[in-house]
Amino acid sequence: MSLSEMITLVRRDLKDETAPYQWSDEELTRHINHAIRELSESLPLPVRAILPTVSSSREVNISSLIDRVMVQAVEYPLDEYPPQYQRFSIWGDTLTILSGDKPDGSNCCVYYGKLHTIDATSSTLPSKYEDLIASGACGYAALSLAAASINKVNIGGKVTSEELRTWGNERLKIFQEGLKRLGRRQRVRTQQLFTD
Repeated sequence: MSLSEMITLVRRDLKDETAPYQWSDEELTRHINHAIRELSESLPLPVRAILPTVSSSREVNISSLIDRVMVQAVEYPLDEYPPQYQRFSIWGDTLTILSGDKPDGSNCCVYYGKLHTIDATSSTLPSKYEDLIASGACGYAALSLAAASINKVNIGGKVTSEELRTWGNERLKIFQEGLKRLGRRQRVRTQQLFTD
């Protein structure tokens, strides 16, 4: 799904399909990206990167891992069977390998999760979560408009901002419940990636 298709889906849910639009494309893009960032915290895009180590140092520079949400595992040395996963810690953009032999300057593999993206032609979002993103974006858009309509004259009366706020909160509740079901932080892990 492209960004324009996602904007169309959000507009359909907001009942904002006829010009002049209540929300601009830029506003909806901002709300869509907000929802995508939240989804990425619960279900990041899984990727891996081969990074160099420094001889006689346990520290690995991970600043090149753009849009990193979390690090799942570190494999060092490479090309071993079974793979040798190491215990590690992270401080800022420095990953420290805590177990195994001290690196000799060869490469390691970092398995990590990063933010999902959506642009004019493509998306990294699994299609089964597109409606969840639309719910979150609708909630954020409704709350934003509700806040902007306070103390403004409108033809809907004084309940309009309250109704928008209520509807927006309901959409966000659906979104947050969906994220909880997907949440990586709420799961009990039973696998073992390394041995002492």
